[in-house]
Amino acid sequence: MSETIELLLLPFQLPFMQSAFAVTLMIAVPMALLSCFLVLKGWSLMGDAVSHAVLPGVVVAYMLGLPLAVGAFVAGMICALATGYVKENSRIKEDTVLGIVFSGMFGLGLVLYVKVQADVHLDHILFGDMLGILPLDLLETGLIALAATAFLIVLRKDLLAHAFDPQHARAIGLPVRLLHYGQLAVLSLTVVGALKAVGIILSVAMLVAPGSIAFLITRRFQTMLLTAVGVAVTATVAGIYLSFLIDSAPAPTIVLLMTGMFVLAFLRTVVKSRRTSDTSAPATGS
Repeated sequence: MSETIELLLLPFQLPFMQSAFAVTLMIAVPMALLSCFLVLKGWSLMGDAVSHAVLPGVVVAYMLGLPLAVGAFVAGMICALATGYVKENSRIKEDTVLGIVFSGMFGLGLVLYVKVQADVHLDHILFGDMLGILPLDLLETGLIALAATAFLIVLRKDLLAHAFDPQHARAIGLPVRLLHYGQLAVLSLTVVGALKAVGIILSVAMLVAPGSIAFLITRRFQTMLLTAVGVAVTATVAGIYLSFLIDSAPAPTIVLLMTGMFVLAFLRTVVKSRRTSDTSAPATGS
């Protein structure tokens, strides 16, 4: 019995596991908050685009000897700004522009990576390496998470108005352009913070799943924010813990748990809607 308890508590006692819990929890909070705004605004594909577009920035930063986070942030902003410019100056819809821009930048990143032959393994960039987090990585991620969380919480009401009706937000005097590009900057910054923990590809799930789940099971925006954070934190802790017990990769395990939570939330919504329709249906007599 004591051996079983020791095994269950072991993940919380190992230093590398403690770092994994810490770095992923720090980034889970701003990504969960941001996912709510992305879902409401219909920007889920923007999170996907920025996540993929940071790759060439990472490679160029490595070539120039700069911090990888700087290159990733610049590349993410270039993707967001290029998408906005093309959309405003053409008849092409935003989702089409996003697909072209992020696939092009991701392809450029892969070409550069092959040419550079960096000692940073591509798997660590694409899928993260939360079990190899260093103290400096914790500090960097913590500062990014703090800045992003503060922006989203302080301006949550303005961002909500901008998400639902930009024209109304402009009419009541809100700085619409500042909110727009500020949110894009925070999105890029959050992806940079998640780069070392969950990587480029799996950060997409962290930016979409918590907000989607919360949207299905809540009706108030404040409750949606809290629910999304709860979902992200629960999936993060459970995913890392479970990955240790079953000897799997932590980031994909977290994503699988979030996917399972989304399926459960969706089924709950379907069952609830059917019960509501059955009770509201008029009785028919013979």
